[in-house]
Amino acid sequence: MDLPGSGKVFYCCNPGHARKTVPKRLLDSKEIDRTLTRISHEIIERNKGAEGICLVGIQRGGVHLAERLARKITGTDGSRIPVGSLDISFYRDDIRIRQPAVSRTDMPFDVEGRKVVIVDDVFFTGRSIRAALDAIMDMGRPALIQLAVLVDRGHRELPIRADYVGKNIPTAGGERIEVMLEEDGREDGIFLVSAEEMEDEGDRREDPPDD
Repeated sequence: MDLPGSGKVFYCCNPGHARKTVPKRLLDSKEIDRTLTRISHEIIERNKGAEGICLVGIQRGGVHLAERLARKITGTDGSRIPVGSLDISFYRDDIRIRQPAVSRTDMPFDVEGRKVVIVDDVFFTGRSIRAALDAIMDMGRPALIQLAVLVDRGHRELPIRADYVGKNIPTAGGERIEVMLEEDGREDGIFLVSAEEMEDEGDRREDPPDD
């Protein structure tokens, strides 16, 4: 499966009713940019400036968003905001039953005593955030940890709440939110993929869910 702007489309899996199906676009590039601008202002306001703040993006999509937020905060406040990338593969609670897809962790700063803002693209069950919290606490003792997400799709399984939310998008359990970013060679966009469209793929995703 792929999405608009990627060169691929969905087709109905019933040969007798072959038809093109397109996931619903929820936000376009301009709306994503405005959303990130708002979140950047909220981060500055809540922390009474940008001093001591660092952004930690969860691999994969959260890293690009953290870098964008850092640029926006610098443009508003003038402060240089350090950005790290965090791979949570070995902190996931399903590591015993799922082969982790390992990415890169790059933390070019010490989290000790800093205001750490975790950044992720889709907030789902909360399990990925729990893993990120464990990973960061293993690196040191931050002054505080906050969470910024582009999309909150609900269905929480752990008592974790985001401090900054770009857009709340209620979803059914069988649906999926896809975030496409130009840093990955795609046109910026947020899409809602229905259960029927995922069935049209012929199989399910093999990588860990956005939770």
